[in-house]
Amino acid sequence: MIIIGTKDNFDVEVLQSDVPVLVDFNATWCPPCQALHPILEEMAENADGYKIVAVDIDDEEELAEKYEVSSIPCLVAFKDGEETDREIGLKPKSKLLKMVGK
Repeated sequence: MIIIGTKDNFDVEVLQSDVPVLVDFNATWCPPCQALHPILEEMAENADGYKIVAVDIDDEEELAEKYEVSSIPCLVAFKDGEETDREIGLKPKSKLLKMVGK
């Protein structure tokens, strides 16, 4: 299951997570974001030792600004509360798994 990230749960779900987290900054009007969604859904269903959090930049402008998201989809990997990797655009599942250490 993909966790919906908000400013209210971001600290707990991402920064305080005891497993690596891949955050998908996206928007409903973005075709590449929509193309990426099934890949992330599949990853989330089979997540072993990581989790996926989706942040809609239109609903969560504050988070998008804080993490300097200027292009979407923007995929940011976190481990132990720190950003470890960042990719912009539609990426293959193999790349996304590498971002979370798989």
